[in-house]
Amino acid sequence: MKRVSAPSDKRFRRAHVSPARRRGWRPVLVTAVRVAIAVVVGVLAVYTGVSFVFTTEALQVSRITVEGNTRMSRGEVLSRLDGLEGSHMLTVDLEQWRQRLRAAPWVADARLRRVFPRTVMVVIAEREPMGIGRLNDRLMLVDPEGTIIDEFGPNYATLDLPIIDGLVSGGPSLVDGERAMLASRVIAGLQQQPELARLVSQIDVSDARDAAVLLKNDTAVLKVGHEKFAERLQSYLELAPTLRERVDGIDYVDLRFDERVYVRPRGDRTGTGGDKQ
Repeated sequence: MKRVSAPSDKRFRRAHVSPARRRGWRPVLVTAVRVAIAVVVGVLAVYTGVSFVFTTEALQVSRITVEGNTRMSRGEVLSRLDGLEGSHMLTVDLEQWRQRLRAAPWVADARLRRVFPRTVMVVIAEREPMGIGRLNDRLMLVDPEGTIIDEFGPNYATLDLPIIDGLVSGGPSLVDGERAMLASRVIAGLQQQPELARLVSQIDVSDARDAAVLLKNDTAVLKVGHEKFAERLQSYLELAPTLRERVDGIDYVDLRFDERVYVRPRGDRTGTGGDKQ
């Protein structure tokens, strides 16, 4: 009887693989230390850089330029900006300084812009006076929105502006906005004919729907309503010689009805109507 050798089951054979060596803790520690040092150095560099940027005199405001000012002197503008020079270019609040400028009577608006490294540029938009408002026995320059700019005096003698009556409001503000708007519309309408505009001496807007106008060297009050101001004044100038021949001493002329002109003689409280010729 022959002996048969049974092959051994390979599933139970141990694998001939050498176990992996454990990594030592020292290389990991060294890497961690290096990373920590790099982070600290980076933070210090950033801190130093930021600290330098925010403390260096190279970025402090040392020059202020001013443009757009005509009525306001450069000194007046800079007095409103006292303290801006020496501020840091990156942290200075330009909107705050802009609002301080806008508080000046002549300033309608202002823009401030950084010009690196050390300059702030200021551009002023000044108010345009439309007339000389008679406000409680004082003559004041007013703009088309009814904003009081300054008291009229010798320093504004070169301004050729009409006197505006009837602006005083009974409310909390000194100037009535609706009346100021009517005066503005009268002046804007006449500016289309400069020669006609130069003839206007006074404007009365006591009635917010009916402007009255006085011309230079003419005592007649001209009622021009709330529209067609230049057209109605022009028609009066054409009719004036005829009206003076027919009416001795004119108190007022009502031009609001276009096709008809009503004339009241001085001293007549009933009024006299006259057809347009």
